[in-house]
Amino acid sequence: MKDNNHSPNTAANNCLQAKHSIDIDHLQLLVFDADDTLWDCQSHFDEVMNRCARMLKPYVSPDKVADQLYATERANMPLMGYGTKAFTISLLENALRVSNYKVPADVVEKILQMGKELLLLPATPLEGVEKTLAHIRESHRWKMVMFTKGESLDQKGKISRSGLSSFFDDIIIVDDKTDNEYSKVCERHSALPEEMLMIGNSFRSDIAPALRIGANAVHIPFHTTWALEHAETFEHEHLVTLSSFSQLEQFLL
Repeated sequence: MKDNNHSPNTAANNCLQAKHSIDIDHLQLLVFDADDTLWDCQSHFDEVMNRCARMLKPYVSPDKVADQLYATERANMPLMGYGTKAFTISLLENALRVSNYKVPADVVEKILQMGKELLLLPATPLEGVEKTLAHIRESHRWKMVMFTKGESLDQKGKISRSGLSSFFDDIIIVDDKTDNEYSKVCERHSALPEEMLMIGNSFRSDIAPALRIGANAVHIPFHTTWALEHAETFEHEHLVTLSSFSQLEQFLL
């Protein structure tokens, strides 16, 4: 039976009332992840992977195509890092292997074209992102930094298409979000780790490393996660989990 005594904002209020030890007034630096926090990225990659799996169905089941692709991406990562170009190379390599090098040239060409199309994905801000960033910016209480990983030209293209650059004091693109890179963000903006709040969707890349250096974090899960970004979540006194980006305004202001 539906409980009509509960308002639509009950879930949001419960989320914001979770126990934590984040001192909002002590924060100096707000650091925002980009892909799947500010705009949708992974859904586009998932769609390309699914299309590729359908093309390769004559050779292997779609599930095996996905499993083999993740293994190929993991093996290529130390050499190629993150990003669309690395993903496209892994797609092509995987197609050759799962087909026992029998995949026709027209399929290879289609996979290559899908990879090129990903370089132009729209990077349309997610619901509530622009409004929330604008309100936080208007408060003039914190420095605001976009902190993203991947291939520089690819990330710069998405940032430009998103139209969000003006909300940030700084935009930082790194090959990978290591603990050391998080420390460098603090040093670059003369902030102590405990004065920084990291906001992102990936527990592995955005939340855990920020907490490890002594920073605070807000986790905003996205509806889909890249297999290589999966990680066990945990509770932490300097961590808050929100269900939408819009709730960040309630939390901070």
